[in-house]
Amino acid sequence: MLTDLDFAYIAQLVKDEAGITLEKGKEYLVTSRVDPMAKSLGYADIAALVSHLKQSGDTVKRRQVVESLTTHETSFFRDYEPFEGLRKTVLPQIIEKQKDKRELTIWCGAASSGQEPYSLCMLLREHFPQLLNWKVTFVATDISRPILERCRGGEYCQIEVNRGLPIRFLTKYFDKVGTHWVIKQEIRSMVKFTEMNLLKPFIGVPPCDLVFLRNVLIYFDVQTKRDILERVRRILKPHGILFLGTAETTLNVSESFERIPLEKTSCYRAKM
Repeated sequence: MLTDLDFAYIAQLVKDEAGITLEKGKEYLVTSRVDPMAKSLGYADIAALVSHLKQSGDTVKRRQVVESLTTHETSFFRDYEPFEGLRKTVLPQIIEKQKDKRELTIWCGAASSGQEPYSLCMLLREHFPQLLNWKVTFVATDISRPILERCRGGEYCQIEVNRGLPIRFLTKYFDKVGTHWVIKQEIRSMVKFTEMNLLKPFIGVPPCDLVFLRNVLIYFDVQTKRDILERVRRILKPHGILFLGTAETTLNVSESFERIPLEKTSCYRAKM
């Protein structure tokens, strides 16, 4: 049984390490994710694991607890409309701005298991062949080392490729390996996956034309959202565009961005 004290300890740990807020009522989440992990590590239950962490400060197991409570729910071309806005409006405008330099820099700040960055890569390859002659820098980051390893492998089960991925993209950009599908090396090589905690400085992220930071701010409190958005503003180029999740907004969080309406969706640009 998860006690109030053990829940409070884990909630504070996750808040400190990843900025994620676990409010009262999320005890079920901690139990369902941390208890199996604790037992797999040889502990009788969560209480025994928490006792060990309190006494030892074991950084490896602290990280494992945090990673067990990060959410990696995603799908290919998730929500669809932002990708259409990107294809029809945003990318043509950015490409026009960058036509002399012939450089494009993209950052996906919450890579999860890789479907979003790979969706972006397929969109670029499918609809903007001129970029083959450009210098395209694509950085995708996440806090979880195991999930980043999975991203680099680019392997997905049938259920995952059935969620949002057009069949023509599956046959064109994936190879069937046993019962799974592996995204082709030409697509995997477009992205550099690297570990990064959004609470910390954005080391290794160059000035960006496009930032996808979708469905991650919802897990943070207002001050943390504000801090992250301020750092995003600093790495956006003057014409740079930010995409957030459908349930996310800069409204009442940051005054540094203006909303840009698109067909059935929106994006954000830093105020000058």
